[in-house]
Amino acid sequence: MPPESTGPRVLLRSEQSTGEISVIETAPGPDAGPSLHHHDFDETFYVIEGELTFQLRDDVFQVRAGELAFVPRGVPHTFANLSGAPARQLIVCNPAGFERYFARMAAERQGTAPPEWAMQPVPEVTSVGPPIGRA
Repeated sequence: MPPESTGPRVLLRSEQSTGEISVIETAPGPDAGPSLHHHDFDETFYVIEGELTFQLRDDVFQVRAGELAFVPRGVPHTFANLSGAPARQLIVCNPAGFERYFARMAAERQGTAPPEWAMQPVPEVTSVGPPIGRA
């Protein structure tokens, strides 16, 4: 995968899976991660390289290369790269749709227009708290 500065990489999108599933590869930089949030789709995170810290509700734990974390829809969660080392992960969303957010993010970081397919609606995400390590 290219460096994180170029953004995430969509490997499988809604149109390729009849809306069932999407797969995105990301490389969260040091201390990078979203706010505590929830949404109406399941997510599975498979760590390819390094270690990521996850929070599901109040449970905080590490996921290392070769391990995965599953987050059912509606469950507040977040993750961050708190290890100080490079990390890469696959994010699998079911149903698909949220890959459009990642495609838009990658295009913005690259200074290009997002692909046309990424301009369709993105599932709603509700922030309910700060990222891990920030109060």
